[in-house]
Amino acid sequence: MSKKTVALLSATLVAVAGLGLAAATFKRGDDTILRVANQKGQVRAMMLASGALKGAPYTVEWSEFPAAQPLLEAVGGGAADLGLAADAPFIFAYQSGSPVKAIAVQAPVNQAPEALAILVKTGSPIRSTQQLVGKSIATTRGSIGHHLLLQALERANIPADKVRVTFLPPGDAKAAFDSGAIDAWATWTPYTNVAIKEGARAVVDARDYGLPLYIDIANADSIEPKRALLADFLQREAKAVAWARAHPDQFAQVLAKETGLPLDIARASFDRNNRVSQPIDDGIIAHEQAITARFRKAGLTDGKRSVPAAFDASFARVDKGQASSGI
Repeated sequence: MSKKTVALLSATLVAVAGLGLAAATFKRGDDTILRVANQKGQVRAMMLASGALKGAPYTVEWSEFPAAQPLLEAVGGGAADLGLAADAPFIFAYQSGSPVKAIAVQAPVNQAPEALAILVKTGSPIRSTQQLVGKSIATTRGSIGHHLLLQALERANIPADKVRVTFLPPGDAKAAFDSGAIDAWATWTPYTNVAIKEGARAVVDARDYGLPLYIDIANADSIEPKRALLADFLQREAKAVAWARAHPDQFAQVLAKETGLPLDIARASFDRNNRVSQPIDDGIIAHEQAITARFRKAGLTDGKRSVPAAFDASFARVDKGQASSGI
């Protein structure tokens, strides 16, 4: 991948989408602005491609981030009302004390192994989890890549402190991986797609560990004052992601433009990470409790906050739309 493409993937920028206000069924006290934090190539790309926000009776202000950690910092810090992130970074932020709530969940449709992986260079002697002991591995703290690494070490009965983890944002991790400064990289699509195309191979992937859930996450203080806006946005999001599944080639073109990815990588990223809406139920809560226990065992969080209290199931979607690509 070129330096320009890495920069496009990693840069944090803000784009404001001004969507005309319309007289609607919103209560008098409702705010007229919804601030949405977006990982590049996710919800905003689908909304733009599908036109799902046309006629929305509020303005959406988008802030864009290269990974879930800074996105969740924005939502938890009150700079954004809503954002989409995966299960591990959500519960990591929540257990770290962030005032966030899960208000909707999306589950993977296909088991696409390369969507999440621990990668090494083609010529690396590392071929198993056991051979990661003593090696340097880059990932983003609390990310799905970090969680995959902990899962792999746990299954191989290897203590988490037996590997040297370097926490880097995706762009910096790719640079370190390309230069040989690290031995392995635990990451996700589209970074996996790009690296594998350039000759990397997976030591561990989602084949045996599963793909993550993706969660619409709200700042707890935004839920009541912006309930109508949040509910409306979730329904539009569901329509947008259903549109993306029905029009993958058109969406891949928008995704490529939004991220700076080559078109074939954008399409592969989409194909390997399709999702559908999932009710918030006991299974979802148990899933997050298991992730909490894994982070706690690794000494990364005390895990004392109630996991069921992290969820607000009152935003049940009327339109069970299907979801698409995520970074």
